[in-house]
Amino acid sequence: MKSKQHFETLAIHEGQAPDSATGAIITPIYQTSTYAQEQIGITKGFDYSRTANPTRLALEQCLAALENPEQLQPTYSLAFSSGLAATDTLLRLIKPGEHVLASNDVYGGTFRLFDKIVKNYGVQFSYTDITDPNLVETALRPETRLVWLETPTNPLLKIADIAEISRRVKARYAQTLIAVDNTFASPYLQQPLSLGADFVVHSTTKYLSGHSDVIGGAIIIKDIGLYEKLKFLQNAIGAIPGPQDCWLTLRGIKTLALRMERHSSNATEVANFLGNHSAIESVIYPGLERHPGHIVAKKQMKLYGGMLSVILKGGAPAAKKLVEGTKIFTLAESLGGVESLIEVPAVMTHASVAGSALEVPAGLVRLSVGIENITDLIQDLEQALTAI
Repeated sequence: MKSKQHFETLAIHEGQAPDSATGAIITPIYQTSTYAQEQIGITKGFDYSRTANPTRLALEQCLAALENPEQLQPTYSLAFSSGLAATDTLLRLIKPGEHVLASNDVYGGTFRLFDKIVKNYGVQFSYTDITDPNLVETALRPETRLVWLETPTNPLLKIADIAEISRRVKARYAQTLIAVDNTFASPYLQQPLSLGADFVVHSTTKYLSGHSDVIGGAIIIKDIGLYEKLKFLQNAIGAIPGPQDCWLTLRGIKTLALRMERHSSNATEVANFLGNHSAIESVIYPGLERHPGHIVAKKQMKLYGGMLSVILKGGAPAAKKLVEGTKIFTLAESLGGVESLIEVPAVMTHASVAGSALEVPAGLVRLSVGIENITDLIQDLEQALTAI
């Protein structure tokens, strides 16, 4: 029997044995579309790279292990060409007339997909405050097929009690599925499957790859029946990542544990600094004891991550000056890379929620705190704030 290994070891080795043909330590990039068959239907496990590719399989095996490091149950994973491709494929499980309940604070691209695309095909969506399990339970309907959680949410960093929500949802409607977008936390900080979720969704573009050089997504599943349905959809729809994208993501994952430790420690210090600055109205970071979700985050997360948001006293004009005044924090739309990024969600990543119930404050600034020297990061923010 294979002995249980720790997260850091799984990140480097799971699905990534030395290449059987050459002994190469690093998983090769199998840059091929098709594979020779010994006879009709007799293959070495691969026939066409939309269906399966050895480099992609290595990534999928690794991701499944990272979301289930305690090996509490079999876990399965599917890789996609982006986080939204993964989300779109998962939503194909929902039929017209069925209902999806989601957080009232989600990534702008997710809301756009829900509200502007999938809703047009007869799927119902509603949104609620996922920080209160009572509100989630109240918002359920007999036709609710999926509860979609982000925790921490993007960009307001709200915290959902995954275990309590999962317990209540399953007690009320056993067939309702629960998906958790785990992008902000990464599997190193939080493993929703062990807390009762049916699916974990990632934009692997972010912390998993970690170097801002690849786009990708993934779904991790604990039920083999749901896995087989999604595997069919992955092949039928075809929104799969190329082998080089998978290879880059695998390379990034090897240092995930080290990076998440540094992201978290840097973000904590940045949050403390900003919390004491006269230009800042409020700091939103689950690692702060005053954060309303701190106790739940402490219960279900190893650390609190590299993402934080602030609201400036000067509103949108001050937010614009801050994000355009930093030198190390780069004004850009994304997160989770080794470099620090800064943006104004209302007019950038979350412009799609403008005018909806999910609209974010105009003076909100979101920071993705990188792994640079913390003194340099704080000095950069200090000079930018001084100039406002």
